[in-house]
Amino acid sequence: MRFLHQSALIFFILLAGGCALSQAARPASPVEPTASSTPSPAPSATPMATLTPTVTLTPTSTLHPLSIEYLRQQTYAAELQFVETLERGANYERYYVSYESEGYTIYALLTVPDGEPPETGWPVVIFNHGYIPPEQYRTTERYVAYVDAFARSGYIVLRSDYRGHDRSEGSPRGAYRHPDYVIDVLNGVAAIKNFEPADPERMGMWGHSMGGYITLRAMVVEPAIKAGVIWAGVVAAYDDLTARWFGSSRGLFLSQYGTLDDNPDFWHSISAHYYLDDLSGPIQLHHGTADTSVPYAVSQTLYSDLLAAGQEAELYLYEGDNHNLSVEFIAAMGRTLSFFYRHVKGGE
Repeated sequence: MRFLHQSALIFFILLAGGCALSQAARPASPVEPTASSTPSPAPSATPMATLTPTVTLTPTSTLHPLSIEYLRQQTYAAELQFVETLERGANYERYYVSYESEGYTIYALLTVPDGEPPETGWPVVIFNHGYIPPEQYRTTERYVAYVDAFARSGYIVLRSDYRGHDRSEGSPRGAYRHPDYVIDVLNGVAAIKNFEPADPERMGMWGHSMGGYITLRAMVVEPAIKAGVIWAGVVAAYDDLTARWFGSSRGLFLSQYGTLDDNPDFWHSISAHYYLDDLSGPIQLHHGTADTSVPYAVSQTLYSDLLAAGQEAELYLYEGDNHNLSVEFIAAMGRTLSFFYRHVKGGE
């Protein structure tokens, strides 16, 4: 009953806050999250990748930097440094903070709830934003309503500025060819673990688009992430990702590493899909069927693979909605808060 009251309050706040949402938003059309549910068939124009069982690689000093095992062998250790106090939110403080990642200073937005923390500390949402041209990205802009919803609900929120974004040091080389952004986020996780008001045992991760890619990879590396929610995520296996999104540079990538048939060990080693047995917690997926940036078939495929791996998963499809789920934002955020309430807060 407490959650229903909390959820209703969040809906009211979002509406009252003037979010750019449709006032006539209709109920979403989910694929009901049951263990036996079957996702709708994917459109023929977006074929799904065929996966093999989880791959186990022997760690070596020559692992490819994109490989999951490479990420697992890195050391993640960081401390938050407070840079500036920002204008406060409704029931939480906002700060501009920094931490170190591979020798670079990474900046981030941090929110902390008002009042005395619970005995074990505040629950946490690690917030992974989607692609925004680095030269246009600003720490306090965009995703404002998203961060606000989590912060108002009693979570510490850490939204990292990946390297090369706003004031963060380093070059913004992108997420899909380099491990940089995932490493920056994992160092952010390490920094939050060392932040006294936070509860390192109650940590969830949220990601949109490119941030969904980062979230999935982080969850097969970092066991502290108790649950993940991905909106319109780039969550295809790497062989499928290369075929769909690498465009004119696809040939260069294939010339270096061959095709999936030529070099399956490489392609499997860099795809989180082949490590789903090691997932740190349940995943909830959201996707609009009119998304023109990332086809919803990739979320359907991941959902099927999660169930096949025996993992707890939910998938919600929003008929006619776009990449940002701007029509069904309230419904999607309500389900997100409910999911984190159950799996991160522990139903407190």
